[in-house]
Amino acid sequence: MRIALITPYGREHRNGNWHTAARWTRFLREAGHTVRVQVEWDGRPADLMLALHARRSFASIQSFATAFPTRPLLLALTGTDLYRDIHEDRHAQQALELAHRLIVLQDHGPDELAVHLAAKTRVVYQSAPDIARTPERPNLFDVLAIGHLREEKDPFRAALATAYLPENSEIQITHLGGALSDDMADTAEMAQTKLPRWTWAGDVPHKTVLKRLSRAHLLVISSVMEGGANVICEALAADVPVLASHMPGNIGMLGEDYPGYFPVGDERHLARLLSMAEDDPGFYADLLKHGRLRRGLMRPEHEASRLRQIVAEFEQTTV
Repeated sequence: MRIALITPYGREHRNGNWHTAARWTRFLREAGHTVRVQVEWDGRPADLMLALHARRSFASIQSFATAFPTRPLLLALTGTDLYRDIHEDRHAQQALELAHRLIVLQDHGPDELAVHLAAKTRVVYQSAPDIARTPERPNLFDVLAIGHLREEKDPFRAALATAYLPENSEIQITHLGGALSDDMADTAEMAQTKLPRWTWAGDVPHKTVLKRLSRAHLLVISSVMEGGANVICEALAADVPVLASHMPGNIGMLGEDYPGYFPVGDERHLARLLSMAEDDPGFYADLLKHGRLRRGLMRPEHEASRLRQIVAEFEQTTV
């Protein structure tokens, strides 16, 4: 099939939507489909559209549905659209109705959707290939936070938590990810001056992120909202435990009974979990065990198979 894959962000942004688009393009091309990746649909005919993000891709969704009303339109809800936009934005809500299939990235995603949308909703967990471990640095408990500095990510929660760590702790937290505003950059610069256990590395290439993960002890993800963070897939692929904010997108990725949750916005609770991970081998082993159990959901072959199955539902119906 000729597939138009619409992503609201291009390669230069190196964010979650782009990485999802790149993986899905590869999976679909390997299955024999022709895939064009665009930020906005250019009007060229396609047998199927696969759009990421209900609000940001709405113009393309509406145009395709108008031009080819009988051709399949798949919509992946990737984050802020699922947990904010579809509840308050008219265009995002309209996109849900225009789509023939809705894709969410973890098993709590369907909970956000109206009952009448359930039959056309599918879950596709994101994935990452195995990441080989590299030697850890001595006398350091290496903790990472990964992602652009944006309000939805609550990016300074880990920095604030370092103020509540014991003096003898060997925890050092590094944040990898660019600032999307001058205010965020200024706050990051100030934080690393006042909180010496926290460092902002800025925007770094994805291969550098994976290299850092390969020797890290722990990942912190403190987001207020997530559709299904791919960085969790990458951490589990590197056998790195995660401490995560207790919100639906993270619970859908890590499971209801995961022991590494802290309340959204609670740096004191996060600090306690950080100390436990550093000092309590039993707790750290429990995090590892639960992460390894979830890892099976997030392997590339599983993601590829689920995505191809959804597309295959429409291979004989194109008009």
